[in-house]
Amino acid sequence: QVQLVESGGGLVQPGGSLRLSCAASGSIFSISTMGWYRQAPGKQRDLVAQILSGGSTNYADSVKGRFTVSRDNAKNTVYLQMNSLKPEDTAVYYCNLREPMGLFAYWGQGAQVTVSS
Repeated sequence: QVQLVESGGGLVQPGGSLRLSCAASGSIFSISTMGWYRQAPGKQRDLVAQILSGGSTNYADSVKGRFTVSRDNAKNTVYLQMNSLKPEDTAVYYCNLREPMGLFAYWGQGAQVTVSS
């Protein structure tokens, strides 16, 4: 039922910026927790940033101060603004929606972010 469509990935130089977007279908977006995860080849998928339905946010220590997660409930869209990008930020970034009861999660298709000169 819920579909998540990501956009905004690409190749950027170290120190550059990129903004990822994730648009959700369905009627539960505004009451759902949204998250951004990333996964490098051969590594675990880890939480990068999270925004709850009430607007509070959480960040991995590795991105704190550089990344900002936000949401626009009128557009059913969550964003990840990434500044001061480093090569170690290179990964596939996945949007995640956790339904309000916490029993199901939905994933976007993934967006490749490559930070390289």
